[in-house]
Amino acid sequence: MLLLSAFVSAALARAISAAVVPSKASSFAGSTSTFQFPPADVTSTATLINSFFPDASEVGFAGPTPTGDEAESVATAPALSPVKGYFPLVRPDTSDRKGKDFNVVESWANLSPMQSVKSFGLDNATERIPEGCKINQVFLLHRHGARYPTSGSSPSTFAANVHSAAGNGTFIATGPLEFLNTWTYKLGAELLTPFGREQLFNLGVGFRVKYGDLLKNFTGLPVWRTTSEARMVDSALHFAAGFFGVQSYQSSYYQVIEIEKEGFNSTLVPWDQCPNANNDIYTLGDDATKAWNNVYLVDAQKRFAQYLPGFNLTIDDVAGMQALCPYETVALGYSAFCDLFTEEEWKGFAYGIDLNFWYGDGPGNPAVSAQGIGWVQELVSRLTKTRITTFDSTLNGTIVGNNVTFPLDQPIYVDASHDTVISAVLPAMNFTLFAAGGPLPLDHIPENQTYKTREIAPFASRLVGQVLSCPASDTPTHIRWLLNDGVLPLTGIQGCGYDSNGLCEFDTFIAGMKQRIEEVDFVFDCFANYSLSLDNDTITNGQFPQ
Repeated sequence: MLLLSAFVSAALARAISAAVVPSKASSFAGSTSTFQFPPADVTSTATLINSFFPDASEVGFAGPTPTGDEAESVATAPALSPVKGYFPLVRPDTSDRKGKDFNVVESWANLSPMQSVKSFGLDNATERIPEGCKINQVFLLHRHGARYPTSGSSPSTFAANVHSAAGNGTFIATGPLEFLNTWTYKLGAELLTPFGREQLFNLGVGFRVKYGDLLKNFTGLPVWRTTSEARMVDSALHFAAGFFGVQSYQSSYYQVIEIEKEGFNSTLVPWDQCPNANNDIYTLGDDATKAWNNVYLVDAQKRFAQYLPGFNLTIDDVAGMQALCPYETVALGYSAFCDLFTEEEWKGFAYGIDLNFWYGDGPGNPAVSAQGIGWVQELVSRLTKTRITTFDSTLNGTIVGNNVTFPLDQPIYVDASHDTVISAVLPAMNFTLFAAGGPLPLDHIPENQTYKTREIAPFASRLVGQVLSCPASDTPTHIRWLLNDGVLPLTGIQGCGYDSNGLCEFDTFIAGMKQRIEEVDFVFDCFANYSLSLDNDTITNGQFPQ
């Protein structure tokens, strides 16, 4: 990987002058058992030992190495293989429906492994390029792979409470919770797990098989982006290794790494440039989840409390126990916490995260479209091959103003980001499908719910834009978008009517995106002093009502 460093000075990196606030994350209650590999003492003998193990690319004797042609299965295959499995994770069960069809993994919302979405209402549309069309360009905005919990989140807080009580000699667990007597918290914080690395490697392999033929249209090396957080860089590198191969990826593309820190603009981490994304407006999502927890976890709290005499088991503790199921599973392969909960409680878990995203990082939060609009501005710049000259959002002028770090002639664009960025881009682009039925109620799960975080932003989720020519030519005529392999209807975008394949005319789509850029008031939504509560939140487009 050839590194194009985006680690520039704060003065250069700021596209706008923005006040910043403390990070959302609190202190981390660390793992009670850890292991670091490789061992620290191997470095003293590494030089001697390495002389016995030359670089794999320098060995020689490779045998025949003729290359074949590139794949383009989205155009050549009669059907594409969906993402269904999550090897090597063990599929958990519930406490009340052993062996039934209900899949707990599909109730983990943004903590679920990505699985292909069959349809977003366009039942006859598939990921395969429509008959008679040609793929001219592709855009990929993807999330990182499965990770440890964020610092200070409910799993580590529950672990701290349990281990504190155990240290005082007051903790005794019985019945189905007896395993807690010897349980230790083995999770780190923030980092990609081995399964998460597998997800991104597989995404790279799959993207090469689907769109590899577009490499023929490059005149130089691809320039792809990620951010500086460890799990983001790790995800980007594993994607590249899957796409190019482990022996060649380091010299096959350039990796732009945008700084993920307060004071630096980045459309891939936009919240630090939007103060209203970090104040009481942001906590609407947390407040909604807590309100729902007090509805659906009451029975579980009573059920578990009888097995923990002397321990003050709160609703927050039970929420932490339930969250340990997906986090331990994606990190350790299995979790004993999973089958403590019923099917209805797992449905409640998913809905609690849906509420958190709707009101905190989705259509119900007034500062969300403003966070996603910078990426939309970059999209228009790339589609029109027009350099951005006005910096009035989260755009990083140093990066997007440079032909090297932000090229405008790539047939394949790849941006690695976060779940909350994908969930912000969708309302910024005005995908109204996800706003249907909102706002989400706090006391029950609505029928015909369209906003499901598992379908929007699971681990390794991907938003893909296919630029097409119909009929086939070298000039783009249409565009369409897929979210986790499901084709999205574009009816919310001005001028884009219903199409059974999700197609919109290329120029019409660009005009619709320019209109959205005009409609989203970044300065007001991110900086204005306004208030909002769950009681009067009727927002469904991620913007404060004007």
